[in-house]
Amino acid sequence: MAFESDNSEGTAAHGEPGQFGGYYLHELINSGGMAAIWIATDPNGKTCAIKRMHPRSFFDFTSRKRFTNGCEVLSHLHDHEKVIGYMEHGKIDGCLFLAMEYVESANLKQAMGIADERLSEQVSSILIDSAEVLEYVHENGYMHLDFKPENVLLTRSGNIRLVDFDLAQQRPEEPKKFPKNPGTPAYMAPEQLLRQPIDHRVDIFAFGVTAYELLTFEKPFPGSTADEVLKNQLDRSDFVKPREHNPAIPARLEAIILKSLETLPDQRYPFMSVLVRDLQAALYV
Repeated sequence: MAFESDNSEGTAAHGEPGQFGGYYLHELINSGGMAAIWIATDPNGKTCAIKRMHPRSFFDFTSRKRFTNGCEVLSHLHDHEKVIGYMEHGKIDGCLFLAMEYVESANLKQAMGIADERLSEQVSSILIDSAEVLEYVHENGYMHLDFKPENVLLTRSGNIRLVDFDLAQQRPEEPKKFPKNPGTPAYMAPEQLLRQPIDHRVDIFAFGVTAYELLTFEKPFPGSTADEVLKNQLDRSDFVKPREHNPAIPARLEAIILKSLETLPDQRYPFMSVLVRDLQAALYV
């Protein structure tokens, strides 16, 4: 549900804790280029998270469109235990916001940065859960287009939540060329970096990059620019297979990752459901 309020009494308008419409913002927990996320309480006193666009982004129409798109997509996809829960979105005092489930968590990139022991203890379930939630996204008609460790939360109990649908698009019947090409180059498929028509298989490639990184703490195609990443994707003369970094990786799991990372989309998994099936078999689930 979306709503708009013209309440002019919010004291949190400039990044300070305080009233924000019917919500109370308690603590700033993350701030990016476009928006900030707060721990808050809703009008009933229930803890939630508020994602709020920065005032400086008000006239950045691309950012506004992406923010609103992410809210709308989440409102269609949130009814899944591995997708962050949606409450509502809209405007308060002219500020775009999203109210969503709050979970005590770190994203997978943060967990890797501190060598969180849950990664080694629960990596099988993290991989399967991540694949299953992408399968759900695709089966409900969308592509995430920004799947990466930063956008997968790991809760204290070891469960995951997929977040940040700002770049998501409806899944086309056939590969489609999009006018814009946003994303994170290290996780983008070759056809995406080449600005060619794309479909849901770019998410399968991004899953392969993420799985490789979770298991090796290295990126399969390193590069400080999109051009460097693309060069390594297409050349592959220096490509290191996952088991060369980490011999403990089962051979069947390595094969799944390598198939996900194929240069040509037609050589990757056709659907996440097939990848999930193979992943479950490889990890004896």
